[in-house]
Amino acid sequence: MNITALRDSVQRVQQQDQHNLLHQWLAERLPHLHSSISPPADGADGLLHFVEAYIQEVPDVLEAAQSVARQANLEPLLLPVLRVAADFFLQPPELPAEHHGMLALLDEAYLAHRLVEEVNDRYASHGGVPLIPLDTTRANLIVHHLLGEPFANQLDSAVEEAVNGLLPASLFTSADFQRHLDRMDASQRQQLWDQWPCLSSRLGMDIRLATV
Repeated sequence: MNITALRDSVQRVQQQDQHNLLHQWLAERLPHLHSSISPPADGADGLLHFVEAYIQEVPDVLEAAQSVARQANLEPLLLPVLRVAADFFLQPPELPAEHHGMLALLDEAYLAHRLVEEVNDRYASHGGVPLIPLDTTRANLIVHHLLGEPFANQLDSAVEEAVNGLLPASLFTSADFQRHLDRMDASQRQQLWDQWPCLSSRLGMDIRLATV
């Protein structure tokens, strides 16, 4: 998985893109955010900061996921899935014609973040705890609302299809997976968590779900 290519892709688009176009797109969506989302005090400027951080986190998130999978001796099983997440970012499925530049990167970042979230959820449902110490659920929900339905639902379907093909339920009932759980004690899990303390906090810094 070429993390450098991911970072180069983000940097290249950021240098070429007119950020005022993304800012305008976000400003148009600000009044229509879901009632459960508390918008930032600085409005579209805060949304832009959030979106840029969300996009920039993709290489870091995938690098963290690969590192944790390697240390948990699950890299052969999870690396194909993480490669799909990287491919979503570098060569995404067909996107709306009007989505280009940073907006296209937002679509691609959503695919990648959602795929990692799905892997984490499935691992947690069978292993009892998350594999990857990242909680991007809140950020993903916000981006889902920004992208709107049915488009965001189509992206979710692409993620689910990819994960179903690469991480079947039989993987988590296999003897290899059970041996992994038996080897991974609480202290090892904590060590993995401690290595990546700030990824999710950056994503949730400026926009938080309102209490309902």
